[in-house]
Amino acid sequence: MKVIICNDYDQISKEAYKVVSEVFKMEKPIVGFATGSSPIGLYKELISAYKSGELDFSSLTTFNLDEYVGLDKSHVQSYNYFMMSNLFDHVNVNRENVHIPSGTGDLDSFCRLYDHEIEKKGGIDLQILGIGRNGHIGFNEPGVPFESRTHIVNLDADTIEANSRFFDSIDDVPTKAVTMGIRTIMNAKSIVLIANGEQKAQAIYNTIYGPVTTECPSSILQLHPDLTLIVDKEAASLLPQQK
Repeated sequence: MKVIICNDYDQISKEAYKVVSEVFKMEKPIVGFATGSSPIGLYKELISAYKSGELDFSSLTTFNLDEYVGLDKSHVQSYNYFMMSNLFDHVNVNRENVHIPSGTGDLDSFCRLYDHEIEKKGGIDLQILGIGRNGHIGFNEPGVPFESRTHIVNLDADTIEANSRFFDSIDDVPTKAVTMGIRTIMNAKSIVLIANGEQKAQAIYNTIYGPVTTECPSSILQLHPDLTLIVDKEAASLLPQQK
């Protein structure tokens, strides 16, 4: 495990870019993308690098972590919409190689096919993660088994509250999501986790130093052979070296 502590969010994004851009040196890279506020700065760095000619997305295959159940991909709060507007619309990625979970239709079948598609492509080379205040990764809430594959999950009240800032009302926030399972995430060859802000400090401490338990899903990352955590001083404020 490598932990990089940054002064601010801008530095987090630049350090994350250094890690993510390395995978583009592969002939046909496969990257797992995340949504939420944490990776937006990274995505801006990736777009800038594409526009300057530093990165080429044409051979990239992507798999996203999750999607709200019940939101069509055109919904402005869907994660499909998020990825298009924050990254994919601005680079030369082949849309046939972009995979984002569906929040509508036969979701049970979709979940099985999603894991199969990842395996068929050879697995994810680099998975980008954010983290919830309760330690969730993807939408794997506390109590989700570590052996879980892509599945449908009920969102915790804490997660719904945290995401309500993106909706007109907390009543509009979906209560279910499709998410890569913890085993699916752990099968990625390398993982980079981004976190900023004091509200993530306990989750980051538990990720690094807490017991490995399903009550803190991110704690399983202690067992991953190639994990990089990139956090600001606030998110790292409970770590021993920061006291």
